[in-house]
Amino acid sequence: MNNKITIAVDGFSSTGKSTLAKALAKHLGYVYVDTGAMYRAVALFAMQNGYIGKDFVDTQSLINSLPDIKLVFKYNPNLGFSEMYLNGDNVETEIRTIEVSNYVSKVAGIPEVRSKLVEQQHEMGKNKGVVMDGRDIGTVVFPEAEIKLFMTASAHTRAERRFKELQQKGDQVTFEEVFKNIEDRDYMDTHREDSPLVKAKDAIEFDNSNISKEEQFQKALKLISIK
Repeated sequence: MNNKITIAVDGFSSTGKSTLAKALAKHLGYVYVDTGAMYRAVALFAMQNGYIGKDFVDTQSLINSLPDIKLVFKYNPNLGFSEMYLNGDNVETEIRTIEVSNYVSKVAGIPEVRSKLVEQQHEMGKNKGVVMDGRDIGTVVFPEAEIKLFMTASAHTRAERRFKELQQKGDQVTFEEVFKNIEDRDYMDTHREDSPLVKAKDAIEFDNSNISKEEQFQKALKLISIK
């Protein structure tokens, strides 16, 4: 493959989008962009500033504060991937908590937030040679992407994966909490007015409920190699 392309990896939460996207980017020597981390960082900012809670979202205050939110990916050679920095602080660990997961879809549904982040994502991928994962990469951010993958798996399978991840990090959560979070995020992501989660017409669907990470990687790599 001589000419660099754009690879869009979309799909539901906890389907392993970032795992596949990271592996592809590393193998191809491409830039990897985790757009979900960007939305998580904005959700964390909203939490830190009291703009969001269990029963409320102060949308206007968050919109007014968007110019104050600086998001930067910085590559960590020890980890082998880039970490998210919010206003100069490394928040990679903080944005992966269940608390942030509970709020991120609400924040991502705000059109002004999406507009700001999509603009940044366009800039990151303007020269191609990028693997970008998220919810609307193949439909909104890069509808002209040469490869579009759409990841899916059963809600129960995704909740089990996420629960194990959180347990390994020491988070005190129940499986029921994680499963509810998955279901709630699925509903919000697919029903929001601005850029809802949908499979692009020309995307290739990957149901990875019953295949290994390596099988998934090889299948994706085979599709990319013919481009």
